[in-house]
Amino acid sequence: MKKTLTVRGLTIGEGAPKICVPMVGATLSQLKEEAVYLKTLDLDIVEWRVDFFEHVEDMEEVKTALGEIRAILADTPLIFTFRSAREGGEKEISPDYYFELNKLIAESGHVDIIDVELFNDEKEINTLIEIVHEHSVFAVISNHDFDRTPPKDEIVSRLRKAQELGGDIPKIAVMPRSSSDVLTLLDATNTMNEQYADRPIITMSMAGKGLISRLAGEIFGSALTFGAAKQTSAPGQIDVVELRRTINLLHSNL
Repeated sequence: MKKTLTVRGLTIGEGAPKICVPMVGATLSQLKEEAVYLKTLDLDIVEWRVDFFEHVEDMEEVKTALGEIRAILADTPLIFTFRSAREGGEKEISPDYYFELNKLIAESGHVDIIDVELFNDEKEINTLIEIVHEHSVFAVISNHDFDRTPPKDEIVSRLRKAQELGGDIPKIAVMPRSSSDVLTLLDATNTMNEQYADRPIITMSMAGKGLISRLAGEIFGSALTFGAAKQTSAPGQIDVVELRRTINLLHSNL
C-alpha cells in the first residue's frame, strides 16, 4: 500500500494535489512581507527558495531569516530549497557548502521538508538524508531538466533513483519542446505511480506548453503542484487562486 506523508496536519499523497507557493524575496524585509502576504492565500505549503536570498552564502544570515519566516508562517508546512544554477536556480555554490547548509537547516527545527538535488554525490546525499530523518524532517529528492524532456524510461529511472536514495517525495520537472513531450512526462508519471512508487511523487512539465501537468496531477499521480503569488520561481507557474479553482474543479469530477 502506498504511503502518504503528513506534515503539520496536511496529508500529501491523497486527494487533490497540494498547492505549494515559493518565496523568492532577496532581502529579509522582502521575505517577511512575502510571508505575511502568503498567510492570506489559499495554499497548502510554502517553499523558501533560498537561492534568491542575497545573503545565502552566510549560513547564520540564512538561519536568522528562516527563524523570522517560521515565526510568521507558524503553522504552515515549509520546504527549504537551494536550487542550483545548473537546475534553474539563481546561484551556484560549492557542493561542500550546499550540504553543510542543508544539514544546518535540518537541525534548526524550523523546516518540515528539505529539497535535495538528485545529481549530487550519492554518499553525501545518503548522509544528508540520515540527518534530515534524525531530526524528523522529510526530504524531497529532485531533478530539474530545463533543456529538454528525457525519454519516458529515463524520467521513471530518475524518480526510482530518488526513491531508492530515501527521498520521501521523489520529484522531477522537465522542459517540453512539443506537445508529445508533455505526454511523455504524463505517461512516465502514470507508470511510476502505478508500478514503482510506494510514496507520493511530484512531476511537472514546465512552461505554458506543460501547464496541463500542473493541473491534472491527481489523474496521473503527481501529489503536489506549484503556484505563484507575486512572482514565479519557474516557468509555467500560474496564480495560486486560479490554480486552486482548477484543481478543485478537476477533483470534484473524479
